[in-house]
Order: sequence, then structure tokens, then C-alpha cells
Amino acid sequence: LADASHTDSVRSATVTMQWEVGRRIVAPTRTKDYGILSVVFQLYADCSIHFKIPPTVFYPQPKVDSALIGLHFLGPARLRTRLAGVDPSNLRGVVTSTFQQRRKTVRNGLKPLAMTVFGGDKERVKEFLDGGPSPLPRSVVEARAAGDEFALAQALPDDWAKKRPEELTPGQFVEITRMLYGPSDSKGGVNESQLSNKVWRKLKHGTN
Repeated sequence: LADASHTDSVRSATVTMQWEVGRRIVAPTRTKDYGILSVVFQLYADCSIHFKIPPTVFYPQPKVDSALIGLHFLGPARLRTRLAGVDPSNLRGVVTSTFQQRRKTVRNGLKPLAMTVFGGDKERVKEFLDGGPSPLPRSVVEARAAGDEFALAQALPDDWAKKRPEELTPGQFVEITRMLYGPSDSKGGVNESQLSNKVWRKLKHGTN
């Protein structure tokens, strides 16, 4: 569903799903439910739980509660603004690497990936992990000035590498990715083919 936003094929969806999965999609930071699903869906869509559905309304009755979820996908233009020049495939690598070790700091989770990106150069890896955040790109600064809630939560703290994954917003994961890989092209934009790639499809809904 999140990947549907890439080609503007689906603008909104109302979906019934297991209550626990719905909670993961809309979970705020610093909660047990916050994970990869939260980051992905909150990056690509405005998400909300309309209400909980008890098992008694279904036949045969399931053993779990359900939820009616509203998803309003951003579309390519707003998605490009949120990605701020970041390739979605690189973002996936950063998000999955950190949440695979969610009990550890972002530094520990990202170090193997950073070693790969920097060709085993330990000094560059150390500089990346010890360094402060980079200046926000112009598109993000303009969105913050306009009061965009996503952009307002996008700036990284100075000690970002010492945080745990569940403490970082989806926008902050975008910033870490941009710091690690740089923008996807010289103009800092994301082209149509990159948006059309279904980079998240192999992730299962139970993945944290």
C-alpha cells in the first residue's frame, strides 16, 4: 500500500486490518509499537485509525480485534519534498539496519552499513557517526516555514547517533540517509523511476 504512492495510482484507502498492525502503522515515536511500519507509512501517507472493530461483527469470528485505518497517500510531488533528494532504496537500507538492532543505539545499528557505503574506510565511518547533523535542504526549510508537521520534526539532534531507532521520526531517518549517501543526483531530486521502484514490498507486516 505504501508503494502505491510512488506512481500516484492510489490517493487514499480505507482498510480493515488486525488491531495490532494498525497500531504499528500510526504509532508515535518512543513507543513499543513504533517501528519500520510506522516509519514507512508515515513517510508515504497521512495515517489514522478511525475506530476499533470487535470480533463479534465478523462471521466467523476472529480471535483478535480489528481496526479501520484511513490512508491518504501523498503523491509524487509531496513525496519528493519529504524525501529531500534521498533515494528510497537507500532509505530502506538505513531504516532496516537500525531497527534490526532496535535495542541498541543508531550508531551500532548503522556502523556495518556505513562501513559498506564508505568502502571500509574507518575514519570516514567515525566522522559520519560522530559528526553533528547536516544543514536541512532548502525544500525542508521552506516546508518548516510553512508549518508542515512532518518537516518540523525532521531536524536531527546533535547526539542523533546515540539515540535508539524508536526515538527518531520518519523525517529524521530521511536526514540520516541523506547524510550517509548524499542526494540521489546533483540537483538533489528524486526521479520518476526511483519513485516507481517498489522498494518496500519485501518487508513483512510483522517486521519491527
